[in-house]
Amino acid sequence: MNSTLTPTPVIPSNDQASFLMPTYARQPIAFVRGQGTYLYTQDGTAYLDALTGIAVCGLGHCHPAVTAAMIEQTSTLVHTSNLFQIPWQEEAGRLLCQVGGMERCFFANSGAEANEAAIKLARMSAYKKGITTPKIIVMEKSFHGRTLATLSATGNEKVQKGFYPLVEGFLRVPFGDVAAIETLAKAHDDIVAILVEPIQGEGGVNTAPQGFVYLEQLRALCDQHDWLLMLDEIQTGNGRTGKYFAYQHTAIKPDVLTTAKGLGNGFPVGACLVRDKASDLFGAGNHGSTFGGTPLACRTVYAVIDSIQKEQAIENAAKVGGYLKDLLNQEFAGLGITVRGFGMMLGIELPRACSELVARARDEQHLIINVTADNVIRLLPPLNLSQADADEIVERLVVLVKDFLAK
Repeated sequence: MNSTLTPTPVIPSNDQASFLMPTYARQPIAFVRGQGTYLYTQDGTAYLDALTGIAVCGLGHCHPAVTAAMIEQTSTLVHTSNLFQIPWQEEAGRLLCQVGGMERCFFANSGAEANEAAIKLARMSAYKKGITTPKIIVMEKSFHGRTLATLSATGNEKVQKGFYPLVEGFLRVPFGDVAAIETLAKAHDDIVAILVEPIQGEGGVNTAPQGFVYLEQLRALCDQHDWLLMLDEIQTGNGRTGKYFAYQHTAIKPDVLTTAKGLGNGFPVGACLVRDKASDLFGAGNHGSTFGGTPLACRTVYAVIDSIQKEQAIENAAKVGGYLKDLLNQEFAGLGITVRGFGMMLGIELPRACSELVARARDEQHLIINVTADNVIRLLPPLNLSQADADEIVERLVVLVKDFLAK
């Protein structure tokens, strides 16, 4: 009988060279298995995962229906290229447009690629209007990706450092400042779009001072000036905030909508969705992707959306996410801590830098968290988090934070 030997991956020790580019300051731990809300190391130690791959595994690790769909499709057909019709791409596109309130979509491989498509759509819109130097309004503290165009749109100098000259054509204003946009509108006649995150994830889980009314104000401005409203829902989409997309907390719709992360529950896939005046901007040859929208990727997307709907994961994200937020507010009352966010996207702003809590949470409490913007603990648990696991996250986190602030 023939047997297939599966090599055991080896993590290099401190005195061994790694063959990987050092683009991440990796934590000294490796996980070999995941199930639901938990990750496991080689020796079987369990870690409560309140980060889910940075808002990626919205249904938890190794979700049965998603796993089964991936296995079946892998054994059937993985790739043909977009030179041919792909039935699963049509089905996934139909379902995604249905839940997103959009008309058409383009499948990519990541959030950055989805945002690249959005930026190209804005440029194409300008071209068809005869505008030769188009401008896109973007926000301070935003994050849109690490490709050259998306890092140029990003409002973080640390991301941009070393990659100058940046792509031109972006005008930056403070997040939530509508008056600043109105001032730009008077000074520039070549603005074609606004690109904005409903909630700034990497920037510190920032919500606009006026809440989601901000999106309604932006919609009105875009209608007034014939601009495209382009929403980056890479992180806020796919149920994360208690709606399928965060903009659905309002009555408005965007012209362009990008998403990724939770779209594939761990499988790399992104999408750029369009409607109304943006739906016919691209034609054959205007954009493309070798790997975007493969049968495997789109079968996975379909299984993820289908599972989210059937299991009422979004309703759970809203309910248990609200419970988690209330509990954190109770525990941290009077400590100078701000808890903000919606659903399973919460930020806990501490009065001082707290990056050390990532390692302490991992090593002392077996809890996986993230710190962004130096002093904001970011929690991104699975949408189907149980109330018992929410209690456990709070119990483990509160001990750490109170000890940290007492020193």
